[in-house]
Amino acid sequence: MDLHELEAIAEREQAQRPRLRILCCAAAGCQASGALEIKRRLELVLSAAGKLAEVEVAPVGCMGLCGHGPLVRIEPEGTVFERVTPADAEEIVSALEQGPCNVLRCNLNHPFFTRQRPIVLRHCGRINPERIEDYIAVGGYRTLYTVIHELTPAEVIQIIARSGLRGRGGAGYPTGLKWATVAKSPGERKFVICNADEGDPGAFMDRSVLESDPHLVLEGMAIAAYAVGAEQGFIYVRGEYPLAIERLQKAIVQARRLGLLGAQIFESGFNFRVDIRVGAGAFVCGEETALIASIEGRRGQPRPRPPYPAEKGLWGMPTLINNVETFANVTAIIENGPEWFRQIGTEKSKGTKVFALTGKIRNTGLIEVPMGITLREIVYEIGDGTPDGTPVKAVQTGGPSGGCIPAELFDTPVDYESLAAVGSIMGSGGMVVMDEHTNMVDVARFYIEFCKDESCGKCIPCRVGTVQLFNLLTKLRNGQAQPRDLDTIEELCELMRETSLCGLGQSAPNPVLSTLQYFRHEYEQLIGVEVDHGS
Repeated sequence: MDLHELEAIAEREQAQRPRLRILCCAAAGCQASGALEIKRRLELVLSAAGKLAEVEVAPVGCMGLCGHGPLVRIEPEGTVFERVTPADAEEIVSALEQGPCNVLRCNLNHPFFTRQRPIVLRHCGRINPERIEDYIAVGGYRTLYTVIHELTPAEVIQIIARSGLRGRGGAGYPTGLKWATVAKSPGERKFVICNADEGDPGAFMDRSVLESDPHLVLEGMAIAAYAVGAEQGFIYVRGEYPLAIERLQKAIVQARRLGLLGAQIFESGFNFRVDIRVGAGAFVCGEETALIASIEGRRGQPRPRPPYPAEKGLWGMPTLINNVETFANVTAIIENGPEWFRQIGTEKSKGTKVFALTGKIRNTGLIEVPMGITLREIVYEIGDGTPDGTPVKAVQTGGPSGGCIPAELFDTPVDYESLAAVGSIMGSGGMVVMDEHTNMVDVARFYIEFCKDESCGKCIPCRVGTVQLFNLLTKLRNGQAQPRDLDTIEELCELMRETSLCGLGQSAPNPVLSTLQYFRHEYEQLIGVEVDHGS
């Protein structure tokens, strides 16, 4: 494969494409709501009308507004139909020729669409994720060619460092610095790992990206491998994501067949092979040292750091670990330049962030917004408030490691430092909205129960601490707690934060501490402090 052959594929794809296309969302959410049957019915109607040669019906990835699915888009006109059923097929086909159509249309002028800034999601809902030709037709793998033939590894790392990109897995570590550390670390071999072990309750960002645009992640991994000097990559993905795994497997086979992965990529001396490792669903394997242990065939448990994986990782070799969204940002940064990326976001948090917006919110779905947007804008403009109009009480960000942010702090900008300052974290992108009927003690108890069940058991503070916290919160919820139990809860939270081995145990108390900070009266009401002691 050379550049001319790549461009020829793109030109052929564009030339062969019918004038009209009906794009059916075929991500996991819409499939569960009958999207594949809708696609089949559309093809039957078009076939009966003798129009299959004129109109293409294509499965595509997530279109974002998941709560209104299944979604169908008409191209090039741009109309998006929502809550489509198989019975709507005839009317949708009729609409292609300006015929009558009563199928509900999305308001594309709504802030849900206009306030977003798609970079990672720019191809989602527009290309068929199971055809590499679709990805090549929108410019796919050209950036990899440019990197291999026109840039040195050091220049690639410098571009990523100058862009200000920070890891989107939660910690926000500077990506360029991590790449530089792996590049300069000595080792017989080096590895690149894509962490797709997304386990936060309510989070589906990584799954949606892998289901919708797997080649974007593979190309980002290949560029990273070239930069750090790796020839082997792994994608560690949850076994609960069968569609993402299936599409990744197809994408890897297609890329190998065209010489875009494997040996002598683009007829250069650069070799890069990617394999998939399927996780068994342990939340702790999202922690990078536990993930490495799992790939090595050992029990997925974290180990103390340092040394960090960038110096001694997989099989003791320098290893670069980034998550799905981080790799998915790479091609856009190199195509448009680091200054372009730096213009988006805040002083310390550059670019955009993908969130899974869920909970008591009208517009449930996948969104990508510029860093610095406020929680209020996300909840009330993009999300359109609660379904029944009741006031929003809080937003939980960061999954089990995050915190609950009350409505009075909704003008907080969404960036790494601002969220940490109010007791939460960015996390990987889960964002759960809660209304005034939500009991915050129940929320804290839910997340502690999750951490209790997912603790690997290696260190005592996490293994025992989560159990004790869960028991105390249950005692509180049952009206059996004493005032001193609140003190015990707070002391236990601090002990776990200070002494747990890995991030899971250290951050597990966050939902408890944040709800205690902002909703303490709900705890006190349960132990009757106000009633019994007048305090």
